[in-house]
Amino acid sequence: MRIDGLQYAKWSEKIFRQMREGGVDAVHVTIAYHETFREAVLNLERWNSWFEAFPDLIMKGLTADDVERARSTGRTAIFFGFQNPSPIGDDIGLVEIFHALGVRFMQLSYNNQSLLAAGCYEEEDGGITRMGRQVIREMNRVGLVVDMSHSADRSTIEAAEISERPITITHANPHEWAPALRNKKADVIRAVTDAGGMLGFSLYPHHLKDKSTCSIESFCEMIARTADTFGTERFGIGSDLCQDQPDSVVEWMRTGRWTKEMDYGEGSATSPGFPPMPDWFQDNRDFANIEKGLRSVGMDDSEISAIMGGNWYRFFAENFGPR
Repeated sequence: MRIDGLQYAKWSEKIFRQMREGGVDAVHVTIAYHETFREAVLNLERWNSWFEAFPDLIMKGLTADDVERARSTGRTAIFFGFQNPSPIGDDIGLVEIFHALGVRFMQLSYNNQSLLAAGCYEEEDGGITRMGRQVIREMNRVGLVVDMSHSADRSTIEAAEISERPITITHANPHEWAPALRNKKADVIRAVTDAGGMLGFSLYPHHLKDKSTCSIESFCEMIARTADTFGTERFGIGSDLCQDQPDSVVEWMRTGRWTKEMDYGEGSATSPGFPPMPDWFQDNRDFANIEKGLRSVGMDDSEISAIMGGNWYRFFAENFGPR
């Protein structure tokens, strides 16, 4: 089983076919960053058109059972998520509405302070807000998973403590291995995993040691050592693959509507666009390279199976339904 905990590609038939060539059974896809409610619904409509146009390649995922259904029919199950709470605005009732529409993950902040939590680029991290506590409770009730991938440290730790269901960091790596602002320190990973949560290891170059030139040996050794420390059952892959997106999209992801200036975020003033992917992971056909790499650093078949999809499958089964 191969499950990717996060992608934001420029979706096309080509990519859907590459998913099938790579044996990818399920993918959590981002359908909103800075979108309003109506804009997020338009993105859902677009996905419905793709499900209709390519029924032999992809299907909508709502439960873990849909991963098995996709596998048995040679398709990839698509699970929806938000990288920002922007689509719910200040209306907690929209949490249940979006869950009913098929959304299964929502980040509480994206780099900046939101109404719910602090983002990882804020100088001050005030933790989970009053509204944030209420939204977490509602997300727990309906089965919408709390994602803290772009949130600040205190906010993430508090989310893990407040949430009555496990939370996730769908795409990041240990800060100790690659000290990017978006990567997570040991106490943050511990708080999430001790509460039954998951972290998906990211392949986005700004999250990697040596960035685009990171070796597969370094990446897989990092996975093995992190699993040794926190427990293999708490980790998966969250590639953060942004295949075929133009540089204008990453500029919009970072800047949104909140500033008139360019926010280079995890890039730099001389390289504001998407960085090149490592040569050993260019698209969905390359997941087998990670499996081989994990085997080369001493992980056994059961551990590799868990990291590549089994852990995400269990997490889906436990957390997508209402309480």
